[in-house]
Amino acid sequence: MKPEKILAHEPRILSQEQREYYFENGYLLLDSFITGERLARIQETVAGIVEQSREVAASNKMFDVEPGHTADAPRLRRLNEPVEHSDVFWNYAKDSPITDVAADLLGPDVVFHHSKLNFKWSSGGEEVKWHQDIPFYPHTNYGVLAIGLYLADVDDEMGPMGIVPGSHTGEIFNHYNDKDQWVGALDDGDVPRVPTETAHWLKGPAGSVTVHHSRAVHGSVPNSSPRPRPLLINAFSSADALPITAHPFPGPKVGTVVRGKAARWADFADTPCLLPPDWSGGYSSIFALQQEEEETIAR
Repeated sequence: MKPEKILAHEPRILSQEQREYYFENGYLLLDSFITGERLARIQETVAGIVEQSREVAASNKMFDVEPGHTADAPRLRRLNEPVEHSDVFWNYAKDSPITDVAADLLGPDVVFHHSKLNFKWSSGGEEVKWHQDIPFYPHTNYGVLAIGLYLADVDDEMGPMGIVPGSHTGEIFNHYNDKDQWVGALDDGDVPRVPTETAHWLKGPAGSVTVHHSRAVHGSVPNSSPRPRPLLINAFSSADALPITAHPFPGPKVGTVVRGKAARWADFADTPCLLPPDWSGGYSSIFALQQEEEETIAR
């Protein structure tokens, strides 16, 4: 659905000015958007997940851990598909204020795509290099976005997410390296074409929400603070934006209509999109891919 048609619908929770800002810049930051019992319940669930991770020695289908992760000193990079591990996460994704945010920016009919919990651990939690989301999971159109929730207060030291304003209207970049291996990041030679010096670094107290368009160029620096920076992310699409490649993390909740109804017609964009490798055999980790850890590079 085109922005002008989306804006013609009465907003559920955002102001019209916030919606217009999103379509112009490709992102939003909503300070202290999730509060009270809902936030506390998610934080408590995450604390339990960290305790559970002490039982694993290496990355698996559920956990992506840094090299050096141990039971005594856990160092998590990501919890894959949190909605599959706790109803707390699924209830938040399918029926909470963020679901209304998705409807305000995608149109009244919204589909759940995936979730992830990025930890960016303390004292060196890994960077996320400049990249775009849509090449990981191309759709028939670009009505796809991700909504993050900061579960701790985030300042400059903690490696906040940075978004390049307006980059969602620019080119879709190559995310393969010079050996034609998928690394999930812009090539160093392409980065100068992006005005990364204008990036807005999204900081805020726990409960703040970030929203970014699937074509927006974004990334984050390592966490140099003594505090982890957990960020719970849920991705949604307009119902008329249909995935055209294998899902990186297939699951029973993928494709669930969370607002409105299923689409009868697919809408097609007039701008081509880079295709990723075939994920039907499984997906490793954006962190491992970007660091070009040899066993995970996708060909």
